[in-house]
Amino acid sequence: MKKEEIPQDDGALNKLTKEVVYAVDKDGNYSSELSTGWEVKSTALNLAWNDIEHRIADAKQKVLNNEASPILYFMELRLMDIGIVAAYTGFWKWTIKQHIKPTAFKKLSDKKLQQYADAFNVSVEELKTMNMHDN
Repeated sequence: MKKEEIPQDDGALNKLTKEVVYAVDKDGNYSSELSTGWEVKSTALNLAWNDIEHRIADAKQKVLNNEASPILYFMELRLMDIGIVAAYTGFWKWTIKQHIKPTAFKKLSDKKLQQYADAFNVSVEELKTMNMHDN
């Protein structure tokens, strides 16, 4: 792509950051330039965020319906999967799968709840209630 062809479309992140792209200058040499965005990329990013927001809402509803524990909600909210939660907490993946069940979650010790709270960067109370303050 030539330097003058670098996309400068408005996007979700253009007020926060610019993207480095490589382009050919007038002498045929590659150089790095800044782009505010590209419409196609912005559309794809918006679709991905909409999907994430939908997954978070679904997880919250499952917790409210007593079909899952708040661990599922915070996993979705923090964009974590079971492997990542396992790495942060030190729990086995199969243990986390059990803790996602509401009955198992209600039996967790304060120490285990604190491990989850630390992993999700919330307090134990916020973990239990899903009411977050300044996070």
